[in-house]
Amino acid sequence: MKKENLLFLLLASITVFCIMIIGVAIAERSVLIACFAFIGIIVAMGLGFTLKKRARESSEI
Repeated sequence: MKKENLLFLLLASITVFCIMIIGVAIAERSVLIACFAFIGIIVAMGLGFTLKKRARESSEI
């Protein structure tokens, strides 16, 4: 597996973990944990999309 693919797998796993944490936060009725998990989702997905764009642009040249 390429290094880039491993990084994308890690980011996807972090995103899925944060989504699961939101479910736990709802069950525990903790708004703070849900907010942190939501921020984690935004950061992980944003980083993944940014890296994917850079990888695509570098392979086109």
